[in-house]
Formats: sequence, C-alpha cells, structure tokens
Amino acid sequence: MILEPLPLTPDRDIPPAVLTELTALYASDHAFQALSGDFPDPDDIRPEQVAAELADELANPHVEVELARSEGRLVGVVVTLAHHPDPADPDPWIGLLLVDAAVQGRGFGRRIAEAVEDRFRAAGRSAVRLAVLDANPRGLAFWTALGYAPVAHRRDRPCTVLRKQWADRTAPRPD
Repeated sequence: MILEPLPLTPDRDIPPAVLTELTALYASDHAFQALSGDFPDPDDIRPEQVAAELADELANPHVEVELARSEGRLVGVVVTLAHHPDPADPDPWIGLLLVDAAVQGRGFGRRIAEAVEDRFRAAGRSAVRLAVLDANPRGLAFWTALGYAPVAHRRDRPCTVLRKQWADRTAPRPD
C-alpha cells in the first residue's frame, strides 16, 4: 500500500478520474456517512459534493489529503491537519480516515494510520489527535486498539477526542 498526495489540476480541481474514485470510496461506507451527516443523502453522494468537501478541507494551508492505493486501486483516504488553529493544542490531527467498505478489516486502516503517525514522528511531532463521533463505537474500538486514549469529550458535535503519544519523537517505526 502506498500513500500519495491528492493530485490537483493547475486550477486546484481534482482530476475527474480521481474524483470518480473518491466518490465511490465515500459512498462505499454508507454507515459512516449516515453517522457523519457530511452529505445530505448518504445514499446519493455526488462527485460535486465530494469535491466541495475536499475543497473546504484544502482551503486550510495546514491540511493534507492523501490517497491510499493498493495494487493501483484506491482503498482509502486520509485528511490530516498539521497545525490546529487553537494555539494551546500543539498536536497534529487526523481529521478523516476512510477505508473502502469492500476492503475494511484487511489492515488498510491500521497501515494508513501508522504511515500518518510515522510522518508526524519524522517531523518531530510527539503525538497526534483525532475525534470519534459518539455514535461510532466501531471507530472508537479501531482507534483505541491502535493505542489512542480519550483525552476530552466535545458537546458541540458529540465526540470523543483521542490522543496517541509516542516516546521517541524522531525515529520512524521499524518495518
């Protein structure tokens, strides 16, 4: 599996073929989309909606969107935030990690998370945070199994904030 930055055209649009892949990926996990409420109809996610969602993310210069591919096939997407807008929060964030529902349970989510952690660790960061919606016990179980621990609960969008800290700030994880 490889992670690659989301390609953009010179006009900062997502190339049509990639947008088609991303739309299928987002639509594949109906259960998550129904929980998140990010799309008006989780049964009818459209390319223009995915493009708008990602454009909103990419408007922040600290956000990166990476595609996870295995054997050339898009299996996941991860959205990260290198610097939180709150100066009291020193950690980078994983804003979204979405794996194609057809390949969930095959280790892709874990490998994507580890690759993101390795990148932040190599950049000298000591921890990473994320939030899991309260209505997503499967997501909470996934992240806690990877060593993330609850550090806060938010009420504005009911979720648990999780954090994973590593001891060695610079050494990448062994293969």
